[in-house]
Amino acid sequence: MSDTQRPSVRRRRLSEELRRLRVSAGMTLESTATATEWSVGKVSNIETGVRLRPSVVEVRALLDVYNVTDEGRREALFAITRQAGKKGWWTKYSDVFPDEFPVLESDATAISTYQPMIIPGLLQTPGYVELLTRSGNLVRDPIDIQRVVDARRRRQEILRGEDRTELWAVIDAGAIERLRATPDVCREQVGHLADLADNGDGVTIQVVPFSAGIHAGAKGSFVLMDFDAADPVVYLEMDQDGLFLEETDEVIRYRNLFNHLVSRSLGVDESVAYLREIFKAV
Repeated sequence: MSDTQRPSVRRRRLSEELRRLRVSAGMTLESTATATEWSVGKVSNIETGVRLRPSVVEVRALLDVYNVTDEGRREALFAITRQAGKKGWWTKYSDVFPDEFPVLESDATAISTYQPMIIPGLLQTPGYVELLTRSGNLVRDPIDIQRVVDARRRRQEILRGEDRTELWAVIDAGAIERLRATPDVCREQVGHLADLADNGDGVTIQVVPFSAGIHAGAKGSFVLMDFDAADPVVYLEMDQDGLFLEETDEVIRYRNLFNHLVSRSLGVDESVAYLREIFKAV
């Protein structure tokens, strides 16, 4: 399937959820078509998300047929339906984002992430973003670097406001200790982390100390995203793009891994103390 034919992440989530609701209601494509007075092809196309983006009216009709009465769930699906046809802010930064990760991130109600090498993107300061961009690309035009910084700031807006996303970040001490080589960036970044963790305003930060030794998270970073009206998704970032894991057993495996990493980490207060100590030392 070409990129132009492939449904967006939002459309795919909506289509899969509608299919699950149909199956849970014990209905076939044919019985759904009969109940809605649509063609079987129309119902099938809505569930594949390739040729037809459903309207709120059509989704409402399906939810009525499937006897979905929970108003919160219905409204959440209506919201996804409305958003599925919209272009988000990230479309202006196609050169920065290699895939549709910011689409899912912006829809998530809760995010749990583990990073062994770098500070999570939602917690990065401008100085750190610039340092990371220069280091990863060797030579970059100042305009390109500023676009990366601007895109990161835009992403971080999900942590603010009444409907902010809950973030729980577990960071390996190596990602933080590595910053000592750049004192100015180190002070800015660890101070920012400590302040966020101290505020406790929807952001939880824990550090995995070196004393934890070799642990199960040594294989790499991951992001676990939870949503109101869809199943959770795990995102694994690669060099050029990322991998989305949506199967139940895969999600459970990474949720268990995250819980294991939390158990090997310093507590929140201890993590803040550790960060403050580094801030004073550099």
